[in-house]
Amino acid sequence: MAFMDKVKSFGRKVMESGTIIETIKEKAAAVDKKIVLCEGEDRRVVEAAYICTRDKIARIVLLGNADQIKVNNPEINLEGVEIIDPATSPKLEEYAALLYELRKAKGMTEEEAKEQAKDATFFGALMLKSGDADGLVSGACHSTANTLRPGLQIIKTAPGVAAVSSFMIMSGSNRYVEDNVLVFADCGLNPTYTAEGLADCAIATAKSAKEIAGIEPRVAMLSFSTKGSAKHDNVTLVQEATRIAKEKAPELTLDGELQFDAALVPEVAALKAPDSKVAGHANVLIFPDLQSGNIGYKIAERLGGFQAIGPICQGFAKPLNDLSRGCKSSDIVCAVAITAIQAVQ
Repeated sequence: MAFMDKVKSFGRKVMESGTIIETIKEKAAAVDKKIVLCEGEDRRVVEAAYICTRDKIARIVLLGNADQIKVNNPEINLEGVEIIDPATSPKLEEYAALLYELRKAKGMTEEEAKEQAKDATFFGALMLKSGDADGLVSGACHSTANTLRPGLQIIKTAPGVAAVSSFMIMSGSNRYVEDNVLVFADCGLNPTYTAEGLADCAIATAKSAKEIAGIEPRVAMLSFSTKGSAKHDNVTLVQEATRIAKEKAPELTLDGELQFDAALVPEVAALKAPDSKVAGHANVLIFPDLQSGNIGYKIAERLGGFQAIGPICQGFAKPLNDLSRGCKSSDIVCAVAITAIQAVQ
């Protein structure tokens, strides 16, 4: 399929997917942020750079060799896209010095910092750290580790956050889902959580649900138990995370532990948790670990017909997002828009 045909197809898919993506794109366009795309060698990323620039979703910095990018993508109009080659950038020495200061306590030498700063993802993270960009998106042709390592080493977690986490926006129609939107976490990042980490994930996800998905969060801390109906260390973890989350963010509408059906189905909630303000009406679902979260969102996507947007990272001091290596250019555009909105936070 020719590139311009893909662009037209992308436009149709956006319209078919409902209003959530359009709303996210409109929010991103309104804040006018500069987002770094680290993988100029990947055609999908170049296509996304064009679309984001054309639709004014964000100002794009594309990392890579400008001549090579243009030779490889002759039919894509990159007017308005800033292209930077990390290896020849005038900022390289400055960024290398910053990286050395950040990592010298871990044993990094100045020479190692100079070499590492040439890596596109590290260079992008250093741009972000320096305030030369507002957000970063990578991972189309690199592993999650390659994207998140610079984030954890350079950007680091936001103050007071125990762990970086991720969430999915689930868009679809169901009689138990108000506004056709749910938010799931954590579905893509942390295999296990401490109670404090799970509480921080819940608080961060509630904020993301409000600011990105545009819903008023009602947060359910999920378990295989509802209000003490089962006894197990896994249940105790969720109970403790619920207590910590309520203590740290008393303004949140949050409750747990709740089984999935008690969280969503009013009739079940009336039987199992009649005094809960969340049960039967939850729209933000916090899974107790990555296994259950990842399985849960894929069941909703494949059997329930929901569109899964994400995973989206949260908890970094500045916004940084990882892509699936199987992503399409439309997925990258959506990630850019979300990253731009996160930059406002």
